[in-house]
Amino acid sequence: MTDKSELDANRYRTEGFPEQQQEQPGLTGATEPRPDHGEETYAGSGKLQDRKALITGGDSGIGRAVAIAFAREGADVALSYLPEEEEDGRDTAGWIQKAGREALLLPGDARDEQYCADLVNRTVETFGGLDVLVLNAAYQENRDGLENLPTEEFDRVFKTNLYALMWTARAAIPHLKPGASIITTSSIQAFDPSPALIDYAMTKAAQVAFTKALAQQLGERGIRVNAVAPGPIWTPLIPATSWPETLGSFGQDTPLGRAGQPAELAPAYVYLASDDASYVSGAVLPVTGGKGL
Repeated sequence: MTDKSELDANRYRTEGFPEQQQEQPGLTGATEPRPDHGEETYAGSGKLQDRKALITGGDSGIGRAVAIAFAREGADVALSYLPEEEEDGRDTAGWIQKAGREALLLPGDARDEQYCADLVNRTVETFGGLDVLVLNAAYQENRDGLENLPTEEFDRVFKTNLYALMWTARAAIPHLKPGASIITTSSIQAFDPSPALIDYAMTKAAQVAFTKALAQQLGERGIRVNAVAPGPIWTPLIPATSWPETLGSFGQDTPLGRAGQPAELAPAYVYLASDDASYVSGAVLPVTGGKGL
């Protein structure tokens, strides 16, 4: 008879992934195998009952897993994503609604300052407030040397990963009350950068500084600011990063010997958003398969 610990250890794929390539931003339906967002497994217990959440990049990958978990914990959830990801956005909204919560879809480009402000305003107008802001939207691309990095690509990474983060948080802060939570999706790349992701890693390191500084700034107002640092996680962004030949070994260099799934990230966000983390701020929570920060 197999015991529960062995079942848990063998729950997810331990081998690499088949060679594949998508255009940015990457879609769930074209990702093989399909990532696990907790659709069939996440069980809530009311940790976020009646809270109002906004998740950027909420249509797929980590954002979708967090959206599903938040909804099953009792939160209404607004999602931002690129218009090209509408199918994924609607699919995620369906899971939120199946949990009995309200979903708000906000497609657009986070590189637009007004769009970021409108995200917050529409969430507050629709839900009547904002309690949890998850700054998760990101862009990355494989680089074959800094000397070959076009300025427009560098600009896209920084505007998506940093400008949008600042614009959205800036718009949200006036609406946040004591007990509210801001959560940033940083990365192990902030601490152990890969040469092929040099510009992405730079932004993820900046997000750690953002998280720690903002936590100090907002602490006296009772608003907590934290980050989650994922390791190698299987999402549509990975086959859209122009490195198909590396997918066979993706995640194999972790102590656990495999890539993670989005569903394995969701509990970290629930914890940081909930009262369980009432004395946690300025923290970076690693979900890295054993890789150290």
